[in-house]
Amino acid sequence: MSDRLWYPKESWVDWTAAMPVGNGRLGAMVYGNSRKERIQLNEDTLWTGSPYSAANKGAHQHLAALRKLLLDGEYADAERLADAQLMARPRFQMTYQPAGWIFIETRHRPDVGTYRRELDLATAIASVDYRHHGIHYRREVIASAPDNVIGIRMWTEGGETFDSDISYDIEQPFAPVMDAERGEIVCRGRNRAEYGVPSGLDWSVRMRIVPDGGTISAYDGGLRLSKVAGFTIWVDVGTSFLRYDDVSGDPEAATIGRLDAVQKRGWDAVRAGHVADYRGLYDRFAISFGDGQDEKPTDRRIADPAKETDPSLAALYVQYGRYLMISASRPGTQPANLQGIWNTEFRPAWNSKITTNINAEMNYWLPDPTNLAECFEPLIALVEDLAETGSEIAREHYGARGWVLHHNTDLWRAAGPIDQADPGLWPMGGVWFACQLWDHCVYAGQPESLVSRIYPLMRGAAEFLLDFLVDLPGSDWLVTIPTNSPENVHPFGASLSVGCAMDNQLGRDLFDGILAAGVAEDVDFLNRVRAARARLMPDLIGKAGQLQEWIEDWDLEARDRDHRHVSHLYALYPGLEIDTVETPALAAAARRSLELRGDEATGWGIGWRICLWARLGDGERAWTVLKRQLSPDRTYTNLFDAHPPFQIDGNFGGAAGICEMIAHSRPGEIRLLPALPKALSTGSVRGMRLRGGIELDMSWSDGAVTKCRILPAQSGALRVRIGNEVRSVEAVAGEWNELV
Repeated sequence: MSDRLWYPKESWVDWTAAMPVGNGRLGAMVYGNSRKERIQLNEDTLWTGSPYSAANKGAHQHLAALRKLLLDGEYADAERLADAQLMARPRFQMTYQPAGWIFIETRHRPDVGTYRRELDLATAIASVDYRHHGIHYRREVIASAPDNVIGIRMWTEGGETFDSDISYDIEQPFAPVMDAERGEIVCRGRNRAEYGVPSGLDWSVRMRIVPDGGTISAYDGGLRLSKVAGFTIWVDVGTSFLRYDDVSGDPEAATIGRLDAVQKRGWDAVRAGHVADYRGLYDRFAISFGDGQDEKPTDRRIADPAKETDPSLAALYVQYGRYLMISASRPGTQPANLQGIWNTEFRPAWNSKITTNINAEMNYWLPDPTNLAECFEPLIALVEDLAETGSEIAREHYGARGWVLHHNTDLWRAAGPIDQADPGLWPMGGVWFACQLWDHCVYAGQPESLVSRIYPLMRGAAEFLLDFLVDLPGSDWLVTIPTNSPENVHPFGASLSVGCAMDNQLGRDLFDGILAAGVAEDVDFLNRVRAARARLMPDLIGKAGQLQEWIEDWDLEARDRDHRHVSHLYALYPGLEIDTVETPALAAAARRSLELRGDEATGWGIGWRICLWARLGDGERAWTVLKRQLSPDRTYTNLFDAHPPFQIDGNFGGAAGICEMIAHSRPGEIRLLPALPKALSTGSVRGMRLRGGIELDMSWSDGAVTKCRILPAQSGALRVRIGNEVRSVEAVAGEWNELV
């Protein structure tokens, strides 16, 4: 398999045909145009607004009245009350912003048949190659994590000289300043206020051009290079953001310091350091499904409906997902938002926020199985911040202890219910994050240092849930009120409800994680958790044989029966509670729900369905849905996921689903090739991570495992399933254990 996306033609103005590069903090979209190159910039802390509290002071005073309306079945009145009294102030969150455009104009026209642009996933280098009047030109773009800058290099292979105009623009009322003597273009500005939150971030974009010979001069729009054999452009973007409550940083000093450092080191050293750092992550994992159609341009591979003849496209899709994760999420950066770090709009869809009722969680399904644990770090840091801001929301909105998060957050860690009660009044975002952090810990083998970091966050989410749960009249159950099954409307024309399946599943997962963490000295709290866990309503099977989405059997009467969300199937995937082996009746009900919902959905909705079908062991159905994901309707030219518009979660969800076809793990057990479709019947994987701190290398042919070994972090008994065969293995820590 070739780890490359490549194209024989320019992308011109199509953003979803451009090639993304990133180092976690900085992102760029490289169009690859020869005549006038366009490179669009992002920086992960460039958002609207400033530090703010979203708390609606005293909102909890209306909670009892809201609960009564919901228990009385007055759903419309309940939503009106919630909209009026319980939503955050402001009701909307801030927006992720682009950082402008670099233009490199050469006025070249490639000689016929000489143009090629590509994104090399193995080195994280975007390149453009062509001949103009017989002269061979090459351009490379990198986003270096160790040096924390973007580098652009253009040269001729034979040392011939050429001219180029270099400029910068941003669709804001700020003009760049050119300094030919220093070879710099600098633009400084201030972010914008939004929704009543004042502006608070200073930002600076700094470009430093280093020519190979020739001359450099200023003109009205930028800097002009004459008779150069090549040039390097170092690019940095900085803001005054230091923390969600601190904007006292100095972007001028930061950008100058970083560019001074890379200019001293030079292109070759920076490029080599970038490749070494990136490959230290990327090379840990490899996947292959045999030969495919690597010789075809990537856009033609997407357009070809005969995916069975191109199995390596599925492997490329997994590695592209890993590439995006490494490029968008590194220790010390912001977590990947709805678009990762790549956004060209000042008013993007859904503000390009961090949406937490599926999307942000799906963003982080891929790092653990594909051996990128470090890339998970920004999500932990996000939750640590939210545990602070969410405590005020828990107190003011619910009169509760602990911390809460609803269905979105932003750079400023706003945690309140936004937009409107449908869908904003869903107080389980923090619980889901806590569950995901625990699963990350289980993947790592529950090391003490990680448990001690994550447990307080889980405990805070559980403290909120314990206070938030209320008695369901006429029963001994505890339920969440108010809530909604994310973004779905029940038959009474509203989304707010008394409990729902997903909330019960999340509650059980969180409480089980708390108990499994083994913090024995927390005796009183653990007793409260056990008591509440026993009173959470179990999953119910409805009249159509489906897993009920709500505590009432409303599914068949719901307005949108093919809804994009499949929230009530959380316990099947990403959760582990519903299982074809251990809970076959519930697994059958989940399958029925998935059949009723249908496979047609948004990009990320399809990604989730791939994971669910794989978890059910139905490889052929998972493959059918994957083919839909890899069609032009759901995958853009550059392999970005199409919601539409672009959302990165579908990339990560689809890639995670392919991994689930190959291996499934749960504490104490691994299953090999549990959902392998015929189209992927031959292949191999190296460096896959499994729950329990286990690394897996495996190859297979004609659907049967031919070689398999594991490297566990801990010794102990392990159950291994290969098809219908079940064997017990006494795994030895720190060495490769041969299974096949």
